[in-house]
Amino acid sequence: MAEDAKKKDGEEEKAEGAPDAEAAAAEEAKAKAAKKKKMFIIIGAVAVLVMLLGGGAGYYFMSKKSDADKVAAAAAAADADTKPVYYSLGDMIVNLSGQGNHPHYLKVKISLELADAKDLPLMDTLKPRIIDSFQVYLRELRIEDLRGSAGLYRLREELLMRVTEAAQPVRIRDVLFEQMLVQ
Repeated sequence: MAEDAKKKDGEEEKAEGAPDAEAAAAEEAKAKAAKKKKMFIIIGAVAVLVMLLGGGAGYYFMSKKSDADKVAAAAAAADADTKPVYYSLGDMIVNLSGQGNHPHYLKVKISLELADAKDLPLMDTLKPRIIDSFQVYLRELRIEDLRGSAGLYRLREELLMRVTEAAQPVRIRDVLFEQMLVQ
């Protein structure tokens, strides 16, 4: 009988211990689930906040025009209203720099695009200075310098830089090649 009582006490302890262990495990699982849920909510809130801040900053910077952009837009609109004005420098023939027995020549006809039509009379007085500036530069070129579209682009940029300096106070927009012959 004492044995039976001991068995009953052991079974009661097991029966009582099992619900406590299960309840503890269930509560632990609930705590983990609640912790995961909190982390998910926090991460989600942070992600939404970052997206909103990034989107707002992107919208602000993309929609805001700086003063320089406004000035450039106004200048472009003013330029679109005026018709282009061209001034022809005529034909120029120069002997290109280089080695060898056979000399190479460049024949070029250049027009300048002016920013304002009222500068046309002034260009007649500045023409000798512009041609001199071009001649000095062109005589130093080699035939290799003029090859391909990159060579012509560099030539245009160099001539534009020189004419801008030589034609002060006239504003020159562009240098245009009407004709070019390399022989």
